Parts: sequence; C-alpha cells; structure tokens
Amino acid sequence: MGLDEEETEQQSAGTKTPVDAEEGEQNLDEKNRPRTASESSIHATEDEEEDDGVGGKKINLGPQCTLKEQIEKDKDDESLRRWKEQLLGSVDLTSVGETLDPEVKFLSLEILSPGRSDIVLTIPEDGKPKGQWFTLKEGSRYNLKFSFQVNNNIVSGLKYTNTVWKTGMKVDSSDEMVGTFSPQLEPYTHVMPEETTPSGLFARGSYSARSKFVDDDNKCYLEINYTFSIQKEWPAEQ
Repeated sequence: MGLDEEETEQQSAGTKTPVDAEEGEQNLDEKNRPRTASESSIHATEDEEEDDGVGGKKINLGPQCTLKEQIEKDKDDESLRRWKEQLLGSVDLTSVGETLDPEVKFLSLEILSPGRSDIVLTIPEDGKPKGQWFTLKEGSRYNLKFSFQVNNNIVSGLKYTNTVWKTGMKVDSSDEMVGTFSPQLEPYTHVMPEETTPSGLFARGSYSARSKFVDDDNKCYLEINYTFSIQKEWPAEQ
C-alpha cells in the first residue's frame, strides 16, 4: 500500500528570489515527506516477532525429569502431594514410564452427521488408506470424533491440523487445539467443532487431504494422507 503525499504551500513575509523560494520548497518537502521503514528495519521487526512466537528462542527451564520422578519428588510433603494430585488429575502410575517423551496412541476416528450412522474410519498403520477413505454429502453438517490414550508423560498442547487440496490446489487449511493430557488408564474422547461441507456443482468431486496430530514441540503422533469425495447425495448405508 502506498501513501499519498500532500503538497504543502508555505508563504512567508519578505521577498525571496526564485532560487531561494525553490530551495525553501525542497526543504519543506523533505520535512513533510512521510518516512517509511527501510527494508533492513522491516526484517528486523519480523525477526523480533519470530523471537516472541513459537519459532523464537526458547526459555531454558533447567533440566527436565520424567513424570514418575516428578511424582516421587517431595512425596513426604503432604501439601505438595495434594497439589500434584490436583494438577495431574487421575494419573495411572502403571502408564507412567521412565522416558521424557509422552506416547499418544489413537484408537478410533469417526465422522458424526445428524440423521446418519456414524462413519467409522479405519486407521491404517502406514497412514495411507487405500482408495477413497469416505464420502460426504454436499452441504451436510458433521463432526470429527476421535479417542486416544496417553502413556509415559504429559502431552502438552495437542493440536489437530488438516489441509485439503482439489485438483492440486489447496482449498482449505485449518488447525484446532485439542488440549494437554496426562497419562491415564481410560482413553480420552474428543469431538471437534461442527463443520459444513461445501455445496454446488464445483464443490462435488474428489479431494486429497493430510491430517496430523502434533504437540507444541511439533512432534507428530499421527499423520494420515487420504482421499475423500463430496457428492450430491449420501452413499447407500451398508
């Protein structure tokens, strides 16, 4: 975007030669001309923003320890023990390992749509379902539901990301924060916010997509590359 410069006329008492008047106008133009940031200063600002964001410098919080070590620490201090129980919730000690890295295993994926049976999606081991993974009706409302289990350690900032392409062109990209979860025996279940499929002649057809579950360290726990289709009507239920 550009900025329009305003021409300013200045008049002063006394007589000036044409040369003096011209020099005065040039000086006024220099003073009144809007200043824009140099290229180097713009890059410096972007770097500062990156330092403040996720991709910036990380604060050193000292040596990390496993969740089991955290639980064992100060176990004789009653007040600290109660505080940890309140913070961690119902941690299953049998699911707590000796490693710093959490383990997140996805058990089920389903698509829910009003008035329809749930579409149960098989999770392939290689993350690449064969053929079209599912078909949706145009203009239909749906939710993605999934269940997963957490072992070893707390998973922080679990997030779902999804990118969709049609005929090689990216048509949608989204991400949704799921939350932070501690290890427990019972699996967690989460339902994503409701979405609506596009409708119309140009919306119908085949799509390719990539869905990922990552934490705030960008560690990926599940990645699925798949194809699906949007049709005028729902396919016949089996």
